[in-house]
Amino acid sequence: MKIVIAPDSFKGSLSAVGVGSAIERGIKRASHNSVTKVIPMADGGEGTVDCLVHATKGRMVQVPVSNPLGREIDAGFGILGDGTTCVIEMAMASGLYLIDAHERNPLHTTTYGVGQLIKAALDQGCRKFILGVGGSATNDGGAGMLQALGVRLLDEHGETVGFGGGELCRIAEIQIEALDPRIADCEIAVACDVDNPYVGPKGASAVFGPQKGATPPMVEQLDQGLRHFADLIERTLGIAIHDIPGTGAAGGLSGGIMAFLNGKLESGVSVVARVMELESAVQDADLVITGEGQVDYQTASGKTPYGVAQVAKKHRVPVIVIAGSVGEGIDTLYEHGVSAVVSIVNRPMTLDDAMVRAEKLLEEAAEQIIRIYQLH
Repeated sequence: MKIVIAPDSFKGSLSAVGVGSAIERGIKRASHNSVTKVIPMADGGEGTVDCLVHATKGRMVQVPVSNPLGREIDAGFGILGDGTTCVIEMAMASGLYLIDAHERNPLHTTTYGVGQLIKAALDQGCRKFILGVGGSATNDGGAGMLQALGVRLLDEHGETVGFGGGELCRIAEIQIEALDPRIADCEIAVACDVDNPYVGPKGASAVFGPQKGATPPMVEQLDQGLRHFADLIERTLGIAIHDIPGTGAAGGLSGGIMAFLNGKLESGVSVVARVMELESAVQDADLVITGEGQVDYQTASGKTPYGVAQVAKKHRVPVIVIAGSVGEGIDTLYEHGVSAVVSIVNRPMTLDDAMVRAEKLLEEAAEQIIRIYQLH
């Protein structure tokens, strides 16, 4: 029996590699002759760089960049084992977690550090990019990133505008002549799991602005700024990103990448699955086991277990999800290739206990799953 083990991390407890190893040990206790293949997974958010770098025997690179408020920090990106593919989590340079709650103000925060990471990766010889865009502190439409890569954003007097979403309305001209020419040779996949457009009531500012510190009046100002910037982009490049699903991710960073860097917006788990060659491993498997720390109604919105199940469903391979916690609304998963959802919590315990004992609990859950599976 061939079993593919393709889990995400259990956040705050175990990495995807650790989860996969624990499940594999449990399987071997129940079925010594099973052939197992562990494929660590991620969905484009936190942990994606570590997952892909480890799995491909790549390396991490640390460089100084500007944080969302322009302070210098060290941030990292991964170079995969092929030596030419770079993986960036934008949050490492421009993430909400990098600044204190009282400092959060998307009128001022910038994606400049993301552009610096891209430039550093270009210097390392990378020409393929995977950009995870979750957890941003910004709402500048990617303007800061573009400035770091050579794009000039000028006001009506021909002066360079400042950083942050509050500056977008001041832009009168976009000059792209100095955009880093190496970008033209690049393939950029944006790991994006939201379908919000650039502007409007469901756009970047309205939906995500408040969690980044925006008040209602600021949300209105930010949306006007993004709309103005999008209008200029259309006039300059002939590309209308206003209403394209996904361009509102990370405060519009996805839209900026699409328009100026020819980025392609994709499901994060689909990007990771492609790099990890998940489909080739699954197509002749008897069973797939995936998992994540929390499985609930949001899982079917593009989280790892959903993405893994979509791949397995194409080849009619059953999928069992192992979860740290099972919430409401999991019924929809059964319509998308998942056969069962199993919690590792096998007796009354606190969340802290479950997190501390996750490795052992995963082994036990996997063992019981295989013992039951072998009965059919």
